[in-house]
This record gives sequence, structure tokens and C-alpha cells, in this order.
Amino acid sequence: MPDPAPLESLEIGVAPEDAELSVILMHGLGADGHDFADVAAMLTEAAKPARWRFVLPHAGKLPVTLNMGMIMPAWYDIIDLSHPRAVDWDTVAASQKQIESLIDKEPAPQLVLAGFSQGGAMALHVGLRHQPRLAGIATLSGYLLESEEHPVPAKQHDLPIGLFHGTDDEVVPLSAAETARQSLAAADYSPTLRSYPGLPHSVSQEEIRDLFEWLTELSP
Repeated sequence: MPDPAPLESLEIGVAPEDAELSVILMHGLGADGHDFADVAAMLTEAAKPARWRFVLPHAGKLPVTLNMGMIMPAWYDIIDLSHPRAVDWDTVAASQKQIESLIDKEPAPQLVLAGFSQGGAMALHVGLRHQPRLAGIATLSGYLLESEEHPVPAKQHDLPIGLFHGTDDEVVPLSAAETARQSLAAADYSPTLRSYPGLPHSVSQEEIRDLFEWLTELSP
């Protein structure tokens, strides 16, 4: 199978060679990198004089089984809404290669993978397997991709993991984040989970503020 095409991305903040902290932030199903452009711009401005940079990739388009085979931007094909999700692992692997290529292009001393929903699932999947270590992984309304054939990798180093999730999420319930925390803890990681009362499948100002504080702790 040929390597997947490189991902196109928005870049917000300082240039790659000037960045102290780079964040690759992946959108959810059916969206694109523009979905979090305003958030990235706000966070890079708030971080000054620290030099932050956000890379917001656009997922390729796939037929998504869950959505009656409709073709849309997706990091992988979702078969059904079970927890853990039933997914096409070949499409997960293809996106993993694309995201690894983005990581390889970022020279910043601190690099974070983050994402919303399906993008958060990819942040965890890639970040837990990437060598050398990343500065951290953050998910917003995300979940963990796992199966008998794809268990959580054994811990090889300390890796900050922040899980941010609304209590009223109707698409990815809070229980999915709680399950992710349990699975990660069982593999000897120490994830933190912050929940937001009344928040549905979206982000809030409080959540973005908490993400900013979490990133600040990782910034040089």
C-alpha cells in the first residue's frame, strides 16, 4: 500500500524554527483545520512572550460507515458508536503515518499532540506510540482507540496526558473519557480528567482556559 498523501495544514503563531512549543491540533469528524483557528490564534496571543505555534491539519476525505457511507473529512472510518469505537484500523494506520510526518517537520523543543473528538482519539493513538517522547497529549471530548489487537502501549516514559470533557456530551459520553483514564492508568500513565458540567459535544471558554493553563505548564 503506498504512503498516504501529506496533510495540508493551517499554521498559526510563530515560524517553526522560532517555536518554543508546537501543538498539532486535530479537528473532529466532518470538520477541518479551520474549526480551531480562532482558538489557536487566541492561545498563541495569550501565551506571549512565550513563542507558541499551532499546526491545524485537514484530514482527508473518506466514506464513513457510521454516516451511511457519506464521504467527509475523517481521520478514520467509524463502523459504529460502541465504546471502544469499532473502527477500520487500516484507516487509523494511514492517518497515523500522516500525523507522524507532521511531527517530523516540527523542530520545537516541546511538541504536543491534541485533538477534538475523533482528532483527540488520534492524538492519543499516535502520541502513545511515538518515539522519542512528546511533551504531552491533550483531548477535548475525545476517547481512546483500543481493541484486543491494539491495546494501550506499555509506559516507557513519563507523558503528561490531559483529558477535557463535557458532562452532557451526547456524541462521546463522559464515560468514554473515564474509560480512557482507567485504561491509561492500568498501563501506568497518570492522566488527568477535567469535566465541565452541562457542556455538550463542543468546547467552552472554561475548557479552553484550562487547556491554556495545561499547555503553559509544558512550555519551556
